[in-house]
Amino acid sequence: MKLSKTEAKNQKLFASQRQRMVRRQLKARGIRDKALLQAMKEVPRELFVPESLREFSYDDGPLPIGEAQTISQPYVVALMIEAAGLTPQSRVLEIGAGSGYCVAIMSRLAESVYAVERNAALAGELPSRLAALECRNIKIQTGDGSAGWPEHAPYDAIIVSAVAPQIADCLSQQLKVGGRLVIPVSGGPDDQRLVRVTRKDEGDFSEEELGSVQFVPLIGEEAFPPSAQPG
Repeated sequence: MKLSKTEAKNQKLFASQRQRMVRRQLKARGIRDKALLQAMKEVPRELFVPESLREFSYDDGPLPIGEAQTISQPYVVALMIEAAGLTPQSRVLEIGAGSGYCVAIMSRLAESVYAVERNAALAGELPSRLAALECRNIKIQTGDGSAGWPEHAPYDAIIVSAVAPQIADCLSQQLKVGGRLVIPVSGGPDDQRLVRVTRKDEGDFSEEELGSVQFVPLIGEEAFPPSAQPG
């Protein structure tokens, strides 16, 4: 379908903004994975935010996507994916898929991507949005992802895109040996740290802090109660 002059102009503008975002927000802060940087150049973030906010798609910060949820800051998305260490053979799980932006990027880097989203309205938008971008290696589940998705475990990587009260053992146990769990963990009000857990052996795990972050709470049986949901 032929684009109108306005649509073509907007596409060109967004493409330019994507290039600048990768250069100034990602490379300048130390993101080095070439395949990840290329995926971030390709995936149109403007398609994952409300139309009324598309002019801010490549700002250096999170944006609301409705249902009291947000799409994460581009740098934080890149930081988490790079920390997960994906390869073309990776099986990866995202908990808290939200708009699907992180899922779309990972679909270009991994062999298979599994995504769980608790909010039915957000989850219902994912199949058509991701299909439009030809993301075919994805499976989506609507429901409580705080305990992971054990039917498809073990995973090479698990990314949790919401802050948890602690690192749930049920998530760590769904990693392959050598697998990595990247998860924001709450240390109290206004205190969140991004942690990478690596499964070194069957019962041996190491933890590494990756810095301060800010996420909405992970709601579920293995996380915060529904009363913690903002809004």
